[in-house]
Amino acid sequence: MSQPSARLVVTGLSKTYGGRRILLEVGLEARPGEVVALVGPNGAGKTTLLRCIIGTEDPDAGTVTLDGARFDESDPATRRRVAAVLDDLAWFPDLTAWEHLDLLARAHGDDENDDIVDDALAAVRLSHVADQVPGTLSSGQRRRLGLATTLVRPFDLLFLDEPEQRLDEAGREWLAGYLRRSAADGRTVVMASHDATLVEACGGRVVTIDAPDEVGEVSSEDRP
Repeated sequence: MSQPSARLVVTGLSKTYGGRRILLEVGLEARPGEVVALVGPNGAGKTTLLRCIIGTEDPDAGTVTLDGARFDESDPATRRRVAAVLDDLAWFPDLTAWEHLDLLARAHGDDENDDIVDDALAAVRLSHVADQVPGTLSSGQRRRLGLATTLVRPFDLLFLDEPEQRLDEAGREWLAGYLRRSAADGRTVVMASHDATLVEACGGRVVTIDAPDEVGEVSSEDRP
């Protein structure tokens, strides 16, 4: 059986900061039903690559397409299809964890199903802090709340930046299972990660991002 066409295609993406080259002509593809893991040393540009793909940073050159059309993060149709959990999620200071998830669910059309929020909090083991505002949560709890935001909304394409950070062993096991299930449902996941065990457990295809002084060669290898 032939593989599905690539959902996400990145071609010739380059980025510099203050004259320092971060990314040079990076290319990658990600298909439906696939987890793609960006790996490489600290400072190699993995986070910058994710930001350039989703549009929170402007690349110096290159193109990003979603199902053959230009990736436009300002397009409501794109926003409905794409979810991202990076390390700088903003929280409303006066809304509880439950209220944040409820607001997101309603924004994506689920305005009557309280169970979806309860189930999301239970999945990431945050039911006991549902009535707390994010500022009172630990960094690990806020990381899990960020992951819970992907459970209350539909998406076809998910971006994650080191989602394993500040998760305990049980949290990482849950995350691996969640990523496997997302791929099995036909979704696409692109994540930066330093956790080889997580990448293997979720069946990720490795794409290696070289260090800045070696950028220009982007290699990938498939894991079984």
